[in-house]
Amino acid sequence: MTLATALLHGGRLRQAARDYGIPLQQWLDLSTGINPAGWPVPPLPAACWQRLPEDDDGLLEAAAAYYGTANLLPCAGSQQAIQALPSLRAPGRVGLLQPSYAEHAHAWRLAGHEVVALAADDIEARLALLDVLLLVHPNNPGGERFAPEQLLSWQERLAMRGGWLVVDEAFMDATPQHSIATAAGREGLVVLRSLGKFFGLAGARVGFVLAWPQLLQRLMAVFGPWPVNHPAREVARLALLDTAWQEAMRGQLLQQGARLHALLTAAGLPPHGGTALFQYLRHPAALRLHQALAQQGILVRRFDQPAALRFGLPGSEAEWQRLRSALAMVGAGDEQAIRREDSVPTLAYRGASDAAHDA
Repeated sequence: MTLATALLHGGRLRQAARDYGIPLQQWLDLSTGINPAGWPVPPLPAACWQRLPEDDDGLLEAAAAYYGTANLLPCAGSQQAIQALPSLRAPGRVGLLQPSYAEHAHAWRLAGHEVVALAADDIEARLALLDVLLLVHPNNPGGERFAPEQLLSWQERLAMRGGWLVVDEAFMDATPQHSIATAAGREGLVVLRSLGKFFGLAGARVGFVLAWPQLLQRLMAVFGPWPVNHPAREVARLALLDTAWQEAMRGQLLQQGARLHALLTAAGLPPHGGTALFQYLRHPAALRLHQALAQQGILVRRFDQPAALRFGLPGSEAEWQRLRSALAMVGAGDEQAIRREDSVPTLAYRGASDAAHDA
């Protein structure tokens, strides 16, 4: 991908600091959807830096236990798989929700495929017209979610005529009961996972492709040797084995997602969807709100079609209070309403937002 064709993402904090003349260390970055309390990386053995990676280092076993399948292949973040998969099929029609993570559509178009924009309620009627159905699940940025049984039914129908279902589960770790990772191995099913969001290890660039053996062999040839560096493999192995941290973090993130949903709602910006790690809201004044928050050193993710914002989680109580005060100042709501967010029960959020995406 050249600089001319590269897409923009959240996390461009240095650019925001230049644009708004605010020193880098004074920003609150809520633009990425990455867990601000990520897995605590310990000091690594010197051998991680001095020796090439080896396949029998325990990473595959740790990942198989975590994802519930041995049909997987490590990669340099799910982005490596996103760019490789389109080249493994003849050009065809690929259906994606819109809006969704833009790198998917970009990669399939570059490989000569026709990308078909879908709404969630279009999929059933238009499935027969598609060669590939690609879903970010839960969707980024809208948070749409489908029952695992529905996904596997679509996969079976696609596979009967040589089609694929590709499911990017980058934001699934906080709600593993909705994952279809354990079904990996079915021909025509590809599941992408990453340690970037839930584990907060985006900088390590570690992901996994979960698929049937023949496709994994083809991807292995494309990736070449050592797609994941030795230190990143060791960090990933340890994080995937830390079940106590994972269980505690799932509860923590669901509570924090509830708090963010309630804070935005009380500020007059009720979200239209989200996950435990972010909230998404469509708003005609998204550009104005984005700029007003940036002028206070708070960076959120902005989308044009439709006009919308995505808010990630603050990482400390001071950051929560800073966001609350900033929302009051941008004219989104009154301070008394914003104070009420602390009294909104967690279950109210999960019923009104997270659970609603199961349909």
